[in-house]
Amino acid sequence: MELKGSTILITGGTSGIGLEFVKQLSQKGLANIIITGRDFDKLEKVKKQFPHVHIFQSDVSKPGAIEELFKEVTQQFPHLNIIVNNAGIMRNLDLQDTLMDLENINREIVTNLSGPIWMIHQFLPHLKKQKSAAIVNVSSGLAFVPFPLSPVYSATKAGIHSYTQVLRLQLKKTNIKVFELAPPATETPLGDDFKGLVDSKQNMKVEEMVKIAIDGLLKNKLEIKPGLSKVLKLMSRLAPDFILNVLDKSIEKAKLKLTEK
Repeated sequence: MELKGSTILITGGTSGIGLEFVKQLSQKGLANIIITGRDFDKLEKVKKQFPHVHIFQSDVSKPGAIEELFKEVTQQFPHLNIIVNNAGIMRNLDLQDTLMDLENINREIVTNLSGPIWMIHQFLPHLKKQKSAAIVNVSSGLAFVPFPLSPVYSATKAGIHSYTQVLRLQLKKTNIKVFELAPPATETPLGDDFKGLVDSKQNMKVEEMVKIAIDGLLKNKLEIKPGLSKVLKLMSRLAPDFILNVLDKSIEKAKLKLTEK
């Protein structure tokens, strides 16, 4: 995929993987960059650090906000040709917690799965008009092997993986390339809720992960699985229950240690 001269919209661009994309694309001077986020103060902070970046306050969990974003962005940037669906939330959830209401349990589905689907549906006619275009869906290594502490997050990422595969098939006769980036556990704020419960020493540096991702896009690698994500996909085929049970036992031990302190 040719990134130089492209106009890229990155959802969830104020921290973690999204912000690192901004940093590395800016350093390389590869593209005109647009980012979205829910928190205007965080958007302003990124704007101060990278004055050339264009910011739009928007929430991918709200269809109305996506419709408004589409109108504003395509009017100001008619040559927009790449969408990176990166915005997401990940929570430590106990499915036996009866105090959690129905809307709350659904939060990750609306943001992580419905959001990217709505974004693509809204922007697809516009992308089809471009000479060259791409959609990058950020899934996770947990799309292949679920994480016992994050059942809804894991389900949404498995959904994004399946959706992306079919989207790629349906768009095979168009000018749009469909990429899936499946990061392994990465050093981002997404992992803050899991400190003490998982071994963060194995987390991939976000700088390294995004470098691999950009290299994969440039080389038209449609499925980009950095680091341990490759292993998780392989294990999901060879021994799906084994690795899940290993994760579960490891977490149970970590919980015991925390309660003993």
